[in-house]
Amino acid sequence: MARTQQEYDDIPGTYVFDAERAKEGYHLNMFCMSLMKDQNRKAFKADEAKYLDRFPLTQEQRDAILNRQYNRMLELGGNIYFTAKLGATDGHSFQHIAAIMTGSTQEDYAKMMLAGGRSVEGNRSRSGRDQPGKSAKSKGKSKKEKSESKTSKSKSKSVKKARSKRG
Repeated sequence: MARTQQEYDDIPGTYVFDAERAKEGYHLNMFCMSLMKDQNRKAFKADEAKYLDRFPLTQEQRDAILNRQYNRMLELGGNIYFTAKLGATDGHSFQHIAAIMTGSTQEDYAKMMLAGGRSVEGNRSRSGRDQPGKSAKSKGKSKKEKSESKTSKSKSKSVKKARSKRG
């Protein structure tokens, strides 16, 4: 079952990108996508405010773009992959933008990602509702038991397939 933004509100910087948020950020994302073309990047860099007039953005979206507030752009419906085009237009790598968004240096961000990313605990709510789910069949099973169960199912399918070919 999909979670709502309200369920994520106690986790700073976590936003649900659902149909409603996509609708809210449609024009913001179309602006960002326009930056894929060289001529548009040049026009934007020549006069950013004037270029933004091409898109029916809210004042909050315009301000977030002009001030390069990437987290705010996400709050306002921006998609991270589209907003990264704005950073690239400014000559920044995705790592640079992600470091800004997480409040860390590029070096610290890179180390964190090489070490496996943010801890799972940092991505879950305090209520426990958002703990990783387990299917009813696999609850309480060890990794070895789960692996053996998968192997057994795979062998069973192969045997059935072979029998059906024989007629």
